[in-house]
Amino acid sequence: MARSGTAGALFALLIGAAFAAQAELPANYEITLQTDSFPPFNMGPNSKTFARGDNIEGIGTDTVRDIFRRAGIAYNLTLRGPWSRLYEQTQQQPAHGLFSVARTPQNAGQFKWVGPLAHHDSVLLAPAGSGLRFDSLAQARGYRVGAHSAGSVSLYLESQNLDVSNSLNDAENLRKLMTGRIDLWAAADPVWRYHARQQGIDESQLQVVLSYRSEPLYLALSPDTPDEVISRLQKALDEVIAEGYAGCSKTPDLCYLIQHRGKALAGNR
Repeated sequence: MARSGTAGALFALLIGAAFAAQAELPANYEITLQTDSFPPFNMGPNSKTFARGDNIEGIGTDTVRDIFRRAGIAYNLTLRGPWSRLYEQTQQQPAHGLFSVARTPQNAGQFKWVGPLAHHDSVLLAPAGSGLRFDSLAQARGYRVGAHSAGSVSLYLESQNLDVSNSLNDAENLRKLMTGRIDLWAAADPVWRYHARQQGIDESQLQVVLSYRSEPLYLALSPDTPDEVISRLQKALDEVIAEGYAGCSKTPDLCYLIQHRGKALAGNR
């Protein structure tokens, strides 16, 4: 009986400690989450570029909702643009979060991070029949390259000394490519496929000229975010990852976008 009593007391202490850790956050603590249209990771209904709450869709959005629910952290969620403004707000304002963000050596110290949520590949696209085929980004110099303003694809190309013409969204870049206003479209795969379908363009009308980079996507949080918040969210995401394909049950054809995130998680800590 004494052993049973000791075990019970120890269990009560552990529960109390866990509760105390959870109680470190103020009762009214809430994170303002923002994202922009980056399908199929985050998007509005019917290709809308503004949405709130449950109207926001996507494989990244579903995962973020899940980890906040598991972590017991309140949030409000808005999809809007432009990305550059959302990025700046998350850097400068407390209790803000932004997804899906590519974590790079350049921005690693600008935020606190939870991830990876998913991954994507960066590609250069040209109209089918262009005859273009590259082995490196250096071969794209001298061509008119369109990209999403302030996005990781655009920033990386600029760091490689490419002349990039930025647009506020990738839908506009696709229109520019198909009307000859740019020679190449720098985009994320499978984001370009979604935009092609939305504009009634068959994938066969485009060709991948170069696939040059694979990046994990993260939830970025304000630099002053309490470590307790980061710990609880990352623990929740670890659980999601351990469960396999949680986060893409609504869109099983997109599960390949998260199937490697467990490996990416191990490699980015």
